[in-house]
Amino acid sequence: MTLLIISPDYASHLYPLATLGVTWAKAGERVVVASGPATADIVTAFGFEREHLQLGRGSNPGTIRAEQQPAGEDDALRGFFDATRRGMVDTLRFQAEARSSDLLYNPVAIAREVQRIVARVQPDQVIVDHLAFSARLGLLSAGVAHADVVLGHPSALPVAAEIYGYPPAWPAVFSPDASELALLHVQCAAVRDTFTAQWNNALRELDPDAAPSRDAFQESGDMLLLNYPGELHAPARTRQLPPHVFLGSAVRSEAVDPEVEAWLAADSLPVVYVSFGSFLSVRGDVLARVVAALDCLPVRVAIATGATDPTELGALPTAWLVRAFLPQVRLLQQAVLAVTHGGNNSITEAMTAGVPLVVLPFSTDQFAGAAALDEAGFGTSLPPNTATVLDLRVACERMLRLCADTRARLDALALSLTQQSGAERAYAALTRVPARS
Repeated sequence: MTLLIISPDYASHLYPLATLGVTWAKAGERVVVASGPATADIVTAFGFEREHLQLGRGSNPGTIRAEQQPAGEDDALRGFFDATRRGMVDTLRFQAEARSSDLLYNPVAIAREVQRIVARVQPDQVIVDHLAFSARLGLLSAGVAHADVVLGHPSALPVAAEIYGYPPAWPAVFSPDASELALLHVQCAAVRDTFTAQWNNALRELDPDAAPSRDAFQESGDMLLLNYPGELHAPARTRQLPPHVFLGSAVRSEAVDPEVEAWLAADSLPVVYVSFGSFLSVRGDVLARVVAALDCLPVRVAIATGATDPTELGALPTAWLVRAFLPQVRLLQQAVLAVTHGGNNSITEAMTAGVPLVVLPFSTDQFAGAAALDEAGFGTSLPPNTATVLDLRVACERMLRLCADTRARLDALALSLTQQSGAERAYAALTRVPARS
C-alpha cells in the first residue's frame, strides 16, 4: 500500500503531515512526499520517498527570513511583519489582500503536475494540506479520492455563514473597533468571492463538466482530518463540519539533543519554554518583554529565538537555554509553562504534554485557537503589541498556579491525546475508506 502526502514547502506544514505518514511506514508501507526543495532534508530524515512539487513562491526550511525569499515574496513577508506591529485587524486585512496569490498559485499547471505525480506514484491513499488549493484542484478534477488535513484551528475550514479570514472568535482581551471589523468582514467576503471565481475558472479548465463551487474556502476532500483536539472544539460547530476525524495532535519524534539533555539535568528549577514559531520569531520586541517578565520568576527558561538575534533580547541569565532552534516536543515534555504565538503545532503539542500556555496571537487562526484555550482555562491570552512586562509576568504566574480542577482537566486531555496518536487516528480513518474513485 502506498501513501502520498502533498505539502507546501514549509517546515511547519511538512512536519505534522510527515508525522502522519509514520504509521504507514511502521506498517511496512510505502510513503511518498510531494513537496518543494527547501524541505527536502526533512523528507529524507523521515526516510520517505520524495517527488518534487512547488506549490507556491515562498518556502521555509525552519525559520523564515524575508531576505531568503524570492523577489516579491520578500516584500510581501516584510509587509506582513509590519502589519503585525499595527495590530490584529491590520494583520488580517493584509492577509486577506494577499490571499489569492498566496493560496491559489498557478492553479492549472500545479493541478496537472499533481495529476502526473499521482499517475507515477499510484497511491492507495492521498493526504493533502488543506491550504494546498491548487493541488486539491488537481485531485478533485481527476476524481482522486483524498483526505485533506487542516493543520490550523478548525476555523481554517469555514462552515455555514463563516467567512474565511474573519475569525469566528477571538480572546476577550482584543477589542477592535466595530467599524474596523465591519471593513474586515466586507474585505474577507470580497476576497472569498474573487477566490471562488478563480477556483471555478481553473476547475472549468481542468474539468469542464465539474459543478462550480459556491465558496471555494469551504471545499474539502472525501475525508477531513483536523489536527486539533476535538475536546477543545465547540460541539455546535463540530456538528456543522463535513465527514471528519479529529486527530488531536501530530506530535513529531525528535533526535536526542545532548546539549538540551544536559541542560535539563543540570538544575531542578521548573522549565518554561518560549517560542514564536518560524514566522513570528521575527518579533524580537515582544520576545524581549517576555524575557523581562520571566527574568524575576523562580524558573529556568528555554527560548527559541528563531529569526531574532539574541543580542536584541538584552542580558540573558546564564542558566537559560538560548538557541535559534530547540527541540520543542522534548522541552514541552519537561516544561511547566510555555509562552507562544498560538500556532497550531505549538498548541497541540503543548496540550499533548499537559502544558498550560500564555498566548500572544498575531494573525489568522491564532485568535480562534487562543480563545478556545482561554475558555477551557488552559491558556491566558494577551495582545502582543500592548501587553506590558507586568501583564506578562502576572499571566505567567497565573498559569503556573492552575487550580486543581483545571489541572485535572488538562491532564485528562493530555492522556487522551497520548493514548492514540494523531498518526494512528489518521491511519485508522483512511484505511477504512475507499482509496480511489
